[in-house]
Amino acid sequence: MSFKTILVAGASRGIGLAVADHLIDQCDRLLTVSRTVASVGEWVQADLSDLAGIETVARAVGNDCLDALLYMGGTWEAYAFTSQYTFEACSDEDIVRVIAVNLVAPIRLVKALLPALRRSENPKIIFMGALSGRDNFPGREVANTASKFGLRGVVHALREELRSQQIGVTVINPGNVGTPEVLEELAAANLTGGEAIPLSDILTILDCILSLSRATCIKEIDLPAMLGEGA
Repeated sequence: MSFKTILVAGASRGIGLAVADHLIDQCDRLLTVSRTVASVGEWVQADLSDLAGIETVARAVGNDCLDALLYMGGTWEAYAFTSQYTFEACSDEDIVRVIAVNLVAPIRLVKALLPALRRSENPKIIFMGALSGRDNFPGREVANTASKFGLRGVVHALREELRSQQIGVTVINPGNVGTPEVLEELAAANLTGGEAIPLSDILTILDCILSLSRATCIKEIDLPAMLGEGA
């Protein structure tokens, strides 16, 4: 596959960094957005939880046509996904930050970049959700779960809003993903959720979505590990 411009938000580490590494040779211009330094592509330093950060990204894209917006960033409450987590101990700052980064920021970013997406011949928007945003998943992290449920709602609504423009919108809902950080935490038994999904499987799914024509829309993909929770 060959693209003109792709933007990966949350590209300094974890899934976002792996996605940026994977796509760097497939596009003319790769914009990598994060607060801390991204080692791949054209780094745009921005805090997407703040409106000024959204405006910084929009200026960086400029008049380019944007073939794909991949929002791979995310955050969670202190001690999330560990036995130490309790809702009552969560600070108000924690709750507001999680909702801002996981839900408000992607909505604002899509709105700001729609003109650039419209200039593409086959535009795609892909969000990284989580199984915790699905019904009946046994997650206890209140703010994170609420944000991931909300992200699914964003995708459903955007599909209707952008249907006539044939801009594809997808959310991927995985369980634990085998980033170096997650594998380390699982090995130390500091993380719940069971076995991790290989990063290569996530990248294969992204390749599939990006290769689809404008005639097809995949709204959601649920991706539990075979032996993980939610399977």
